[in-house]
Amino acid sequence: MKAITLLGSTGSIGTQTLEIVAQNPEKFRIVGIAAGRNVEMLAAQIKQFKPIIAAIFAEEKLPELKEAIKDVDPQPILLAGNEGVIEVARHGDAETVVTGIVGCAGLLPTVAAIEAGKDIALANKETLIAGGPVVLPLVAKHGVKLLPADSEHSAIFQCLQGVPEGGLRKILLTASGGAFRDWETEKLAQVTVADALKHPNWSMGRKITVDSATLMNKGLEVIEAHFLFGLDYSNIQIVIHPQSIIHSLIELQDTSVLAQLGWPDMRLPLLYALSFPERIYTEWERLDLVKAGNLTFREPDHQKYPCMNLAYTAGQAGGSMPAVLNAANEQAVALFLEEKIKFLDIPRSIELVCDRHRDRNRLNPTLDDILTADRWARQEVLQVTQELKSSSDVISLR
Repeated sequence: MKAITLLGSTGSIGTQTLEIVAQNPEKFRIVGIAAGRNVEMLAAQIKQFKPIIAAIFAEEKLPELKEAIKDVDPQPILLAGNEGVIEVARHGDAETVVTGIVGCAGLLPTVAAIEAGKDIALANKETLIAGGPVVLPLVAKHGVKLLPADSEHSAIFQCLQGVPEGGLRKILLTASGGAFRDWETEKLAQVTVADALKHPNWSMGRKITVDSATLMNKGLEVIEAHFLFGLDYSNIQIVIHPQSIIHSLIELQDTSVLAQLGWPDMRLPLLYALSFPERIYTEWERLDLVKAGNLTFREPDHQKYPCMNLAYTAGQAGGSMPAVLNAANEQAVALFLEEKIKFLDIPRSIELVCDRHRDRNRLNPTLDDILTADRWARQEVLQVTQELKSSSDVISLR
């Protein structure tokens, strides 16, 4: 029975991971669990899975959590705040830590888990995007596995099993195209938050759904693929695949192309990351190619999705630039979800912040450099969006 620690237990990754654990009690057990601020859901998870240790990021919620689980026996070790989450990540005999925390907040707990010798089921892409120059050497130093738990990189990882070293030639990342794949580019100026959250294929959190609408999620995945699989950016291509049946493909040196297919279901990559190298039987709906019907592909519209090019540019710049791109995107998306900026202000503000970082870029960043760049970028987005708003106000007055 594999011991699992779960970070981000109340989000979509966390709840689906716990569904897998509940369906396979003879295969997995939960040792540690951490969440953001949803006391009610976290308390229910603690009651069901009986972890040894648990943490809630929102420190002010700790008394409420203690009260909610006062009848649980045995009582878990209860912690709070970022330090509490980090302690959960490194605690005890967990073999694998599932990193389901959204955003750069997942970086420090992941580092702690690696340093404690835990394998990582990586559902937090920002860990490598922002921290790749630091995280990869740590993975090598501590001899742990870094197992991709998101759909696209899991597909690539699965296809690579049995491919000899040096056999990989190209990666093709498939993208659904998000909420606006069938919109005219001119209509994007009128996008509302509700529009951006209507993903056609996947059920995901709000931030990731907006990233899908801008296609920044795919740009970030390009950077992640570069770190995970070692290919140059020129050999990583994005392809729009509206049906989301093919989750990604690899081209080998002899031009053979391998793909991993399945219904859009995040449980599949999560299960593989948890069970690797095993394959566990499930009762989930099996793929029916006749039912799936036509599988189509098209090149992404670079005018509609400027975030793609921003990601490639940041990745090629290297150093601390991907951390700035990621942090700027997180802050801009948060402002959009709060309806403080418009949809098209997301790529505009990210581009301006990345431009301002060019002379500050650290090519061989330390962890402190990455965290400093992250904080700077978030503040800079607030400044940039105010400047954009002021210039817009001036234009409207004219």
